Amino acid sequence: MAKGVLPNPSATRARILETATSLFYERGVHAVGVNEIAAAAGASKLSLYRYFPSKAEMVRAMLSEHSDRIHAWLDRKTAAATATAPASSPEHVLAVFDVLTEWFAQPGYHGCAIVNGVTDTRADPEVAAIARTHLHRYRGLLEDRLSNLNVEDPAALARRLLLLIEGASVVVTIEGNTDAGADARAAAATLLAAATATAAE
Repeated sequence: MAKGVLPNPSATRARILETATSLFYERGVHAVGVNEIAAAAGASKLSLYRYFPSKAEMVRAMLSEHSDRIHAWLDRKTAAATATAPASSPEHVLAVFDVLTEWFAQPGYHGCAIVNGVTDTRADPEVAAIARTHLHRYRGLLEDRLSNLNVEDPAALARRLLLLIEGASVVVTIEGNTDAGADARAAAATLLAAATATAAE
């Protein structure tokens, strides 16, 4: 930092959290220490602890803010992809699968950071609560899109579609083969077709 320039607290916190997010995602929470995070972020341990009094609090902040970014990104991307489609089109639901499948295929994809965080910190009920909220938001997005379609039980179908999304993420992570994303989309299309056909009878 140039002489005479005061540090920006928001920027420092964001830089530390961005660094922690990257390191935790690549190697796992337990494999990365606060000393490494501070050094990689170009911050002192004193600064790190000023914003995050403990590593556990840093993990919670990372997961909560990551969830916010993912859902904002997903809502924005799917809305743009279906801007010209009628609200009653199944494409509004399938676009969620299209965007996520594209994400799963990106180099360096190591699964859902929220699920990984729960696995790494199983004794932390606050992390589990963040993960539950994350899944509820997925279901909420799907249910909202389904509510414009002629299906009998949007909530139940949203739960089934979420299982396809999370299952595809796990399979891609373990096998390293992105076919699971396309398979999940195909299964979702089949479920949507069956649900709309039943409602029309």
